[in-house]
Amino acid sequence: MVNPFDLKTALLAKHAQHVVLIHFPIALFITAVAFDLIAQWTKRRGLADAAYYNLLVAAISTVPVLATGLLAWQFQLEGQKLKGILRLHLVLACVSTVMIWLAWWVHFRARRRTVYLPSYRLVLELLAVAVVAVTGHLGGFLSGVNLPG
Repeated sequence: MVNPFDLKTALLAKHAQHVVLIHFPIALFITAVAFDLIAQWTKRRGLADAAYYNLLVAAISTVPVLATGLLAWQFQLEGQKLKGILRLHLVLACVSTVMIWLAWWVHFRARRRTVYLPSYRLVLELLAVAVVAVTGHLGGFLSGVNLPG
């Protein structure tokens, strides 16, 4: 039986890093969107700042997540051609990453120019949350979490 507290097994597993790391950008991004919506509603600058910094860290954290996802594909499937749910998961992961970076860039550009945030950003952010959710759902199927029974 494998010891659940064996550090070597946890760090050197062929896919474990991706499965662990993916939760950070998801949580940070959804939290950022929530802060942004509340900041828009209440006009509180502190919440807008919290949204910006959560978006920044979420965007940065997508880089190792994509890298570990690609490494998991190489290790687990030895670089085989992707098909089905795995290919859709990879495509949506790339789209999610671009959308998270785009949401951060909209905030960054507005802060740099000291102008108001455009209202279309909320649509972009909510659409990105939906894409991230579908991507995560498919990832759950791939990891076996969302399987019946």
